[in-house]
Amino acid sequence: MERELVSVILVTWNSAQYLRRCLEALRQQTHRRVELIAIDNASSDESVSVLEGFLGSSGYLGVPRSTSEYLGVFSLPSEELRGTPSYSVVIRNDTNRGFSAAVNQGLAVARGEYVLLLNPDCFLEPHYIERLVAALERAPECGSATGMLMRANGDAGEIDSCGIRMTRTGRHLDIDVRVDGEVFGVSGAAAMHRMSFLRDVAIDGEVLDEDFFAYREDADLAWRGRLLGWKAVCEPRAVAAHVRHVTPEVRRELSATINMHSVKNRFLLRIKNEGAYLALRNAPFELARDLVVLVASLTIERTSLPAFAWLWRNRARVFAKRRAIQSRRKVGDRELARWFR
Repeated sequence: MERELVSVILVTWNSAQYLRRCLEALRQQTHRRVELIAIDNASSDESVSVLEGFLGSSGYLGVPRSTSEYLGVFSLPSEELRGTPSYSVVIRNDTNRGFSAAVNQGLAVARGEYVLLLNPDCFLEPHYIERLVAALERAPECGSATGMLMRANGDAGEIDSCGIRMTRTGRHLDIDVRVDGEVFGVSGAAAMHRMSFLRDVAIDGEVLDEDFFAYREDADLAWRGRLLGWKAVCEPRAVAAHVRHVTPEVRRELSATINMHSVKNRFLLRIKNEGAYLALRNAPFELARDLVVLVASLTIERTSLPAFAWLWRNRARVFAKRRAIQSRRKVGDRELARWFR
Protein backbone atom coordinates (compact mmCIF):
# COMPACT_ATOMS: atom_id res chain seq x y z
CA MET A 1 0.00 0.00 0.00
CA GLU A 2 1.48 3.33 -1.11
CA ARG A 3 0.87 6.43 0.97
CA GLU A 4 -1.02 9.20 -0.85
CA LEU A 5 -1.56 6.97 -3.89
CA VAL A 6 -5.23 6.94 -4.91
CA SER A 7 -6.52 3.84 -6.68
CA VAL A 8 -9.45 4.80 -8.92
CA ILE A 9 -11.73 1.84 -9.60
CA LEU A 10 -13.99 2.41 -12.59
CA VAL A 11 -16.62 -0.22 -13.46
CA THR A 12 -18.09 -0.02 -16.94
CA TRP A 13 -21.11 -1.67 -18.49
CA ASN A 14 -22.26 -0.15 -21.77
CA SER A 15 -20.90 3.18 -20.57
CA ALA A 16 -19.30 4.48 -23.76
CA GLN A 17 -21.45 7.60 -24.05
CA TYR A 18 -20.08 9.01 -20.78
CA LEU A 19 -16.65 7.42 -20.60
CA ARG A 20 -14.54 9.92 -22.52
CA ARG A 21 -15.78 12.84 -20.42
CA CYS A 22 -15.24 10.84 -17.21
CA LEU A 23 -11.68 9.88 -18.15
CA GLU A 24 -10.76 13.35 -19.30
CA ALA A 25 -11.95 14.80 -15.99
CA LEU A 26 -9.92 12.16 -14.17
CA ARG A 27 -6.81 13.11 -16.12
CA GLN A 28 -7.24 16.75 -15.06
CA GLN A 29 -7.04 15.97 -11.34
CA THR A 30 -4.61 18.10 -9.33
CA HIS A 31 -3.74 15.12 -7.13
CA ARG A 32 -1.14 13.42 -9.31
CA ARG A 33 -0.50 10.14 -7.50
CA VAL A 34 -3.28 8.15 -9.12
CA GLU A 35 -3.66 4.69 -10.60
CA LEU A 36 -6.64 3.63 -12.69
CA ILE A 37 -8.16 0.16 -12.54
CA ALA A 38 -11.02 -0.20 -15.02
CA ILE A 39 -13.22 -3.30 -14.99
CA ASP A 40 -15.62 -3.91 -17.86
CA ASN A 41 -18.60 -6.17 -17.21
CA ALA A 42 -18.99 -7.61 -20.72
CA SER A 43 -20.16 -4.41 -22.41
CA SER A 44 -21.79 -4.76 -25.81
CA ASP A 45 -20.97 -1.17 -26.79
CA GLU A 46 -17.59 0.53 -27.31
CA SER A 47 -16.68 0.90 -23.62
CA VAL A 48 -13.53 -1.23 -23.82
CA SER A 49 -12.25 0.35 -27.01
CA VAL A 50 -12.83 3.81 -25.52
CA LEU A 51 -10.85 2.81 -22.43
CA GLU A 52 -7.98 1.28 -24.35
CA GLY A 53 -7.91 4.06 -26.94
CA PHE A 54 -7.84 6.80 -24.34
CA LEU A 55 -5.22 5.17 -22.19
CA GLY A 56 -3.13 4.05 -25.13
CA SER A 57 -3.07 7.41 -26.84
CA SER A 58 -2.57 9.60 -23.79
CA GLY A 59 -0.52 7.49 -21.42
CA TYR A 60 -2.51 7.77 -18.23
CA LEU A 61 -1.48 10.99 -16.48
CA GLY A 62 1.51 11.11 -18.84
CA VAL A 63 3.43 8.23 -17.21
CA PRO A 64 4.26 4.72 -18.39
CA ARG A 65 1.46 2.27 -17.94
CA SER A 66 0.82 -1.45 -17.83
CA THR A 67 -2.39 -2.55 -19.51
CA SER A 68 -3.50 -6.09 -18.78
CA GLU A 69 -6.58 -7.98 -19.92
CA TYR A 70 -8.12 -10.84 -18.01
CA LEU A 71 -11.33 -12.83 -18.17
CA GLY A 72 -12.96 -13.58 -14.82
CA VAL A 73 -10.92 -13.72 -11.64
CA PHE A 74 -7.26 -12.87 -12.17
CA SER A 75 -3.98 -12.01 -10.53
CA LEU A 76 -1.58 -9.37 -11.76
CA PRO A 77 2.12 -10.39 -11.84
CA SER A 78 3.91 -8.39 -9.17
CA GLU A 79 6.84 -7.54 -11.43
CA GLU A 80 4.51 -5.40 -13.53
CA LEU A 81 3.97 -3.13 -10.55
CA ARG A 82 7.54 -2.49 -9.47
CA GLY A 83 9.05 0.92 -10.05
CA THR A 84 5.95 2.47 -11.65
CA PRO A 85 4.59 5.53 -9.81
CA SER A 86 1.25 5.19 -11.60
CA TYR A 87 -0.23 2.64 -13.94
CA SER A 88 -3.50 1.57 -15.52
CA VAL A 89 -5.15 -1.80 -15.82
CA VAL A 90 -8.11 -2.76 -17.97
CA ILE A 91 -9.87 -5.92 -16.82
CA ARG A 92 -12.44 -7.50 -19.11
CA ASN A 93 -15.03 -9.90 -17.75
CA ASP A 94 -16.69 -12.31 -20.14
CA THR A 95 -20.01 -11.98 -18.28
CA ASN A 96 -21.66 -9.21 -16.31
CA ARG A 97 -20.55 -10.14 -12.79
CA GLY A 98 -22.29 -7.16 -11.24
CA PHE A 99 -20.96 -3.93 -9.79
CA SER A 100 -19.96 -5.34 -6.40
CA ALA A 101 -17.97 -8.26 -7.80
CA ALA A 102 -16.22 -6.00 -10.31
CA VAL A 103 -15.18 -3.57 -7.57
CA ASN A 104 -13.80 -6.47 -5.53
CA GLN A 105 -11.76 -7.52 -8.56
CA GLY A 106 -10.27 -4.05 -8.72
CA LEU A 107 -9.54 -3.96 -5.01
CA ALA A 108 -7.58 -7.19 -5.33
CA VAL A 109 -4.85 -5.35 -7.25
CA ALA A 110 -5.23 -1.80 -5.95
CA ARG A 111 -2.09 -0.41 -4.31
CA GLY A 112 -3.31 2.92 -3.00
CA GLU A 113 -3.77 4.08 0.54
CA TYR A 114 -7.04 5.54 -0.72
CA VAL A 115 -9.60 4.09 -3.14
CA LEU A 116 -12.00 6.15 -5.24
CA LEU A 117 -14.99 4.22 -6.58
CA LEU A 118 -16.00 6.20 -9.64
CA ASN A 119 -19.03 5.72 -11.89
CA PRO A 120 -18.50 6.39 -15.61
CA ASP A 121 -21.38 8.90 -15.56
CA CYS A 122 -19.68 10.98 -12.86
CA PHE A 123 -17.42 13.87 -13.88
CA LEU A 124 -14.99 15.21 -11.31
CA GLU A 125 -13.87 18.82 -11.02
CA PRO A 126 -10.05 19.11 -10.94
CA HIS A 127 -9.62 19.35 -7.13
CA TYR A 128 -12.05 16.52 -6.26
CA ILE A 129 -9.52 13.83 -5.35
CA GLU A 130 -7.10 16.26 -3.69
CA ARG A 131 -9.80 17.67 -1.41
CA LEU A 132 -11.16 14.29 -0.38
CA VAL A 133 -7.68 13.03 0.47
CA ALA A 134 -7.20 16.13 2.62
CA ALA A 135 -10.58 15.57 4.30
CA LEU A 136 -9.64 12.00 5.27
CA GLU A 137 -6.21 13.12 6.44
CA ARG A 138 -7.94 15.53 8.82
CA ALA A 139 -10.34 12.90 10.16
CA PRO A 140 -8.64 9.57 10.97
CA GLU A 141 -11.89 8.21 12.43
CA CYS A 142 -13.53 8.46 9.00
CA GLY A 143 -13.24 5.55 6.60
CA SER A 144 -15.16 7.22 3.76
CA ALA A 145 -15.57 10.64 2.18
CA THR A 146 -17.67 12.17 -0.54
CA GLY A 147 -17.78 15.48 -2.27
CA MET A 148 -20.88 17.38 -3.32
CA LEU A 149 -22.34 15.71 -6.39
CA MET A 150 -24.44 17.96 -8.60
CA ARG A 151 -27.17 16.63 -10.87
CA ALA A 152 -25.78 16.64 -14.40
CA ASN A 153 -29.14 15.86 -15.98
CA GLY A 154 -31.38 18.05 -13.83
CA ASP A 155 -31.96 21.68 -13.02
CA ALA A 156 -28.89 23.89 -12.81
CA GLY A 157 -27.55 23.92 -9.28
CA GLU A 158 -29.53 20.85 -8.18
CA ILE A 159 -27.64 18.72 -5.65
CA ASP A 160 -27.60 15.03 -6.48
CA SER A 161 -25.89 13.73 -3.34
CA CYS A 162 -23.89 14.91 -0.35
CA GLY A 163 -24.03 11.43 1.15
CA ILE A 164 -26.54 8.83 2.31
CA ARG A 165 -29.29 9.30 4.87
CA MET A 166 -31.35 6.50 6.40
CA THR A 167 -35.08 6.49 7.09
CA ARG A 168 -37.20 4.60 9.61
CA THR A 169 -39.08 2.98 6.71
CA GLY A 170 -35.99 0.97 5.75
CA ARG A 171 -35.04 3.18 2.83
CA HIS A 172 -31.78 4.98 2.20
CA LEU A 173 -31.85 8.23 0.26
CA ASP A 174 -29.30 10.67 -1.10
CA ILE A 175 -28.87 13.90 0.85
CA ASP A 176 -29.93 16.64 -1.57
CA VAL A 177 -28.84 19.64 0.49
CA ARG A 178 -25.33 20.95 1.11
CA VAL A 179 -23.57 19.25 4.02
CA ASP A 180 -20.19 20.11 5.46
CA GLY A 181 -19.22 17.41 7.94
CA GLU A 182 -20.29 13.99 9.11
CA VAL A 183 -22.87 11.92 7.20
CA PHE A 184 -24.16 8.39 7.71
CA GLY A 185 -22.42 7.14 4.57
CA VAL A 186 -21.37 8.07 1.05
CA SER A 187 -22.94 7.47 -2.33
CA GLY A 188 -21.12 4.95 -4.51
CA ALA A 189 -21.02 7.29 -7.53
CA ALA A 190 -17.78 9.00 -6.46
CA ALA A 191 -16.90 7.59 -3.05
CA MET A 192 -13.43 7.71 -1.54
CA HIS A 193 -12.46 5.13 1.09
CA ARG A 194 -9.37 4.36 3.11
CA MET A 195 -7.92 1.01 2.11
CA SER A 196 -7.58 0.19 5.83
CA PHE A 197 -11.33 0.77 6.24
CA LEU A 198 -12.19 -1.49 3.31
CA ARG A 199 -9.98 -4.27 4.63
CA ASP A 200 -11.43 -3.93 8.11
CA VAL A 201 -15.06 -4.23 7.04
CA ALA A 202 -14.56 -7.09 4.56
CA ILE A 203 -16.61 -10.21 5.29
CA ASP A 204 -15.11 -13.50 4.10
CA GLY A 205 -12.83 -11.56 1.78
CA GLU A 206 -15.62 -9.51 0.17
CA VAL A 207 -15.55 -5.74 0.64
CA LEU A 208 -18.71 -5.08 -1.33
CA ASP A 209 -21.23 -7.85 -0.76
CA GLU A 210 -21.58 -9.59 -4.13
CA ASP A 211 -25.09 -10.75 -3.25
CA PHE A 212 -26.21 -7.18 -3.88
CA PHE A 213 -25.05 -7.42 -7.54
CA ALA A 214 -25.98 -3.75 -8.04
CA TYR A 215 -27.74 -0.98 -6.10
CA ARG A 216 -27.81 -0.41 -2.32
CA GLU A 217 -24.33 -1.89 -1.93
CA ASP A 218 -23.11 1.56 -0.88
CA ALA A 219 -25.68 1.72 1.94
CA ASP A 220 -24.68 -1.78 3.03
CA LEU A 221 -21.01 -0.78 3.18
CA ALA A 222 -21.88 2.42 5.09
CA TRP A 223 -24.04 0.60 7.65
CA ARG A 224 -21.45 -2.14 8.16
CA GLY A 225 -18.77 0.51 8.61
CA ARG A 226 -20.88 2.27 11.24
CA LEU A 227 -21.37 -0.98 13.14
CA LEU A 228 -17.60 -1.49 13.20
CA GLY A 229 -16.89 1.99 14.50
CA TRP A 230 -16.06 3.95 11.34
CA LYS A 231 -17.51 7.32 10.33
CA ALA A 232 -18.03 9.15 7.03
CA VAL A 233 -17.69 12.78 5.98
CA CYS A 234 -18.83 15.12 3.21
CA GLU A 235 -16.41 17.72 1.88
CA PRO A 236 -18.65 20.01 -0.21
CA ARG A 237 -15.70 21.91 -1.71
CA ALA A 238 -14.94 18.75 -3.69
CA VAL A 239 -17.47 18.93 -6.52
CA ALA A 240 -18.52 16.54 -9.27
CA ALA A 241 -21.42 16.19 -11.68
CA HIS A 242 -23.45 12.96 -11.79
CA VAL A 243 -25.98 11.73 -14.33
CA ARG A 244 -28.72 10.18 -12.19
CA HIS A 245 -30.48 7.29 -13.93
CA VAL A 246 -32.31 5.46 -11.14
CA THR A 247 -34.89 7.41 -9.13
CA PRO A 248 -38.26 6.40 -7.64
CA GLU A 249 -40.02 8.59 -10.20
CA VAL A 250 -38.79 6.51 -13.16
CA ARG A 251 -39.15 3.08 -11.54
CA ARG A 252 -41.70 1.86 -14.09
CA GLU A 253 -39.29 2.73 -16.90
CA LEU A 254 -36.44 0.69 -15.43
CA SER A 255 -35.64 -2.88 -16.39
CA ALA A 256 -37.28 -5.73 -14.49
CA THR A 257 -33.85 -6.94 -13.39
CA ILE A 258 -32.97 -3.61 -11.78
CA ASN A 259 -36.28 -3.45 -9.92
CA MET A 260 -35.96 -7.05 -8.74
CA HIS A 261 -32.51 -6.40 -7.29
CA SER A 262 -33.83 -3.23 -5.66
CA VAL A 263 -36.55 -5.19 -3.85
CA LYS A 264 -34.17 -8.01 -2.88
CA ASN A 265 -31.54 -5.61 -1.60
CA ARG A 266 -34.07 -3.68 0.50
CA PHE A 267 -34.49 -6.72 2.71
CA LEU A 268 -30.92 -7.98 2.41
CA LEU A 269 -29.64 -4.66 3.76
CA ARG A 270 -31.70 -4.94 6.94
CA ILE A 271 -31.29 -8.66 7.53
CA LYS A 272 -27.51 -8.27 7.62
CA ASN A 273 -27.14 -5.04 9.56
CA GLU A 274 -30.17 -4.18 11.68
CA GLY A 275 -30.03 -5.02 15.37
CA ALA A 276 -32.97 -5.89 17.62
CA TYR A 277 -33.35 -2.39 19.07
CA LEU A 278 -33.52 -0.69 15.67
CA ALA A 279 -35.82 -3.39 14.30
CA LEU A 280 -38.31 -2.82 17.14
CA ARG A 281 -37.98 0.97 17.02
CA ASN A 282 -38.49 1.11 13.27
CA ALA A 283 -40.99 -1.76 12.95
CA PRO A 284 -44.19 0.31 12.47
CA PHE A 285 -42.58 2.28 9.66
CA GLU A 286 -40.63 -0.58 8.05
CA LEU A 287 -43.51 -3.05 8.09
CA ALA A 288 -45.89 -0.53 6.54
CA ARG A 289 -43.41 0.07 3.73
CA ASP A 290 -42.75 -3.68 3.40
CA LEU A 291 -46.47 -4.25 2.89
CA VAL A 292 -46.52 -1.69 0.08
CA VAL A 293 -43.54 -3.41 -1.57
CA LEU A 294 -45.13 -6.85 -1.23
CA VAL A 295 -48.51 -5.77 -2.60
CA ALA A 296 -46.83 -4.01 -5.54
CA SER A 297 -44.82 -7.15 -6.28
CA LEU A 298 -47.99 -9.24 -6.26
CA THR A 299 -49.91 -6.88 -8.52
CA ILE A 300 -48.26 -4.24 -10.69
CA GLU A 301 -44.63 -5.43 -10.59
CA ARG A 302 -44.77 -9.21 -10.56
CA THR A 303 -41.31 -9.38 -12.14
CA SER A 304 -39.94 -8.48 -8.68
CA LEU A 305 -41.41 -11.59 -7.02
CA PRO A 306 -38.18 -13.60 -7.63
CA ALA A 307 -36.56 -11.33 -5.03
CA PHE A 308 -38.43 -13.12 -2.25
CA ALA A 309 -37.57 -16.55 -3.66
CA TRP A 310 -33.90 -15.53 -3.80
CA LEU A 311 -33.92 -14.44 -0.16
CA TRP A 312 -35.43 -17.77 0.91
CA ARG A 313 -33.05 -19.92 -1.14
CA ASN A 314 -29.99 -18.05 0.12
CA ARG A 315 -31.10 -17.52 3.71
CA ALA A 316 -28.32 -19.66 5.19
CA ARG A 317 -25.56 -17.64 3.51
CA VAL A 318 -27.24 -14.32 4.31
CA PHE A 319 -27.63 -15.14 8.00
CA ALA A 320 -24.03 -16.37 8.15
CA LYS A 321 -22.97 -12.92 6.95
CA ARG A 322 -25.21 -11.36 9.56
CA ARG A 323 -23.58 -13.38 12.32
CA ALA A 324 -20.12 -12.41 11.08
CA ILE A 325 -21.03 -8.71 11.15
CA GLN A 326 -22.94 -8.66 14.42
CA SER A 327 -20.23 -10.62 16.24
CA ARG A 328 -17.72 -7.88 15.42
CA ARG A 329 -19.88 -4.82 15.98
CA LYS A 330 -18.50 -2.06 18.19
CA VAL A 331 -21.39 0.41 18.06
CA GLY A 332 -24.84 -0.26 19.51
CA ASP A 333 -28.18 0.41 17.85
CA ARG A 334 -29.08 3.09 20.38
CA GLU A 335 -26.11 5.12 19.21
CA LEU A 336 -26.99 4.56 15.54
CA ALA A 337 -30.69 5.37 16.02
CA ARG A 338 -30.11 9.11 15.50
CA TRP A 339 -29.29 8.42 11.84
CA PHE A 340 -32.64 6.70 11.17
CA ARG A 341 -35.30 9.35 10.88
